[in-house]
Amino acid sequence: MEHRTHTCGQLTSKENDLKVVLNGWVNSIRLHGQIIFIDLRDRYGKTQLVFDSKTFLGDFEIVKKLSLEDVLAIEGIVSLRAQSAFNKNIITGQIEILVSNILLVNEAKPLPFVISNRNSAEENLRLKYRYLELRTEELQNNLIIRHKAYQAVRSYLSNNDFLEIETPVLMKSTPEGARDYLVPSRIHEGRFYALPQSPQLYKQILMIAGFDRYFQIVKCFRDEDLRSDRQPEFTQIDIEMSFVDEYHVMDYMEKLTKHVFKTVKNIELDTPFEKLTWSKAMDSYGSDKPDLRFELKLTDFKEYALKSSFKTFFEADAIKTVIVNNADLFTRKKIDNLTDIAKTCGAKGLAWFKVGNNELSGGISKFFDEDLSLEMIETLNLSENDILFIVADSHKVACTALGAIRIEIAKHLNLIDVGVFKPVWITDFPMFDHDDMDQLTPMHHPFTAPKIDNINDLNLDQKNILSRAYDLTINGNEVAGGSIRNYDPKIQSKIFELLKMNKDEIDSKFGFFIEALKYGTPPHGGIAFGFDRLVMLLSGSDNIRDVIAFPKTTSANSLMDNSPSNVSNLQLEELNIKINES
Repeated sequence: MEHRTHTCGQLTSKENDLKVVLNGWVNSIRLHGQIIFIDLRDRYGKTQLVFDSKTFLGDFEIVKKLSLEDVLAIEGIVSLRAQSAFNKNIITGQIEILVSNILLVNEAKPLPFVISNRNSAEENLRLKYRYLELRTEELQNNLIIRHKAYQAVRSYLSNNDFLEIETPVLMKSTPEGARDYLVPSRIHEGRFYALPQSPQLYKQILMIAGFDRYFQIVKCFRDEDLRSDRQPEFTQIDIEMSFVDEYHVMDYMEKLTKHVFKTVKNIELDTPFEKLTWSKAMDSYGSDKPDLRFELKLTDFKEYALKSSFKTFFEADAIKTVIVNNADLFTRKKIDNLTDIAKTCGAKGLAWFKVGNNELSGGISKFFDEDLSLEMIETLNLSENDILFIVADSHKVACTALGAIRIEIAKHLNLIDVGVFKPVWITDFPMFDHDDMDQLTPMHHPFTAPKIDNINDLNLDQKNILSRAYDLTINGNEVAGGSIRNYDPKIQSKIFELLKMNKDEIDSKFGFFIEALKYGTPPHGGIAFGFDRLVMLLSGSDNIRDVIAFPKTTSANSLMDNSPSNVSNLQLEELNIKINES
């Protein structure tokens, strides 16, 4: 039989009466006595095959024994279907192939799950047989979108004088917020490389080297506690620019994002993107990655709470509320569900009450006297059938808990338009955060420039110093994060000192970088897009594993090839590693 002449998503009525050869997988089989219909599938589409025992030249018994996912090569003539049998949903829906010859290239075992229905199996089973799941239309479309996004990014950046430069995968271990994946050196006994959490230092060094516009679509590795939207290895669009401020970077990245959405999905994003300070985002939406597709803002409730007789309020630093209409849609069970969400975010509980007939009812309503109730109804513009959800706690917990509740309420009331994309820049992040021991930690990373006038400002109240960082979020997802960097070696060293690194530690981990900063470093800044999250948004999926060809589970396992796996004692001996038996 000759080689393939067409794909399974290519033939139309224009090819009527043409002799063709197709290759593909058996997608479906329909038996009608001496006529058998088979849909043949490849990544381009499906074509209906007709095997008629009267005209088929091969062994008809072979056709009868075909199974789903068998690999075929067929030869036949393109024929128009009867108009009543047209399938308007596919390109090949007006034709079928009258098959004259067949070659069973390879048989398929009975399938562990139905490929045409991903929901027929749990995700762990599908990940074990990932090569079968990747045959599904949904995942093939996702990876096509991923490919198109790659090309759109490269074309935009290349056309704007950015150079794609590779940086090392085996590098020095430097603290950047998560645990490193370490690679032992066979040649240098007792020493280790680290897989990059990001190419942060290398891209800054490229700016020092004079490559003023750099990009790379790069694999990064972080050994951190995993969530549903994280992977131990992930892909980011890494970008750095010299002689810029934050507004230059944001402008270019808006244009890049707009180009990608237009090229890949024909979606027009409005520019310039909205900008919110971190403080405003937390106060209004309870999140530094707010979903702006619906309103439902948080409101400060402390003024009214302290006039009530509810003693719990008096112990809180912050008291916030979210006001929702349709109180009748919030059953006791649903309110309990929202309370559980609040507790998951660290809150002690969730208070609530309803508004009706110009008075309060339910929940903690008894703690508000009539005058206070009327005052709130008037000044907060409360309406009939409103319900208020209230969290009293530290400012961070109160905002974060209500932010999570806000999202759950929007889902419950169907307030989210999935066809809308709302990008927003978050700016003016705090420079530092604090760990459980109340020690300073960088909110982003230690190479982010502080918003200060001179180095002496760093000796003042570090809790209130802002950074020159910026995040791009879309529909509640952090898509990109970046900052203007420290290009003054004195400021960079000072920040390391504030993070409780001693001189020996700074020299050991970052000495080469501090030294590089002393040789005429230009002002520079950059950003990194989470490429997997970006593709997830473009595909409409809510699972990051659906846009990665071979993802890990949330416990960092690959079920298909059983990695991580044990290695031989010989390999361990070569690397001078001994495993302690527990």
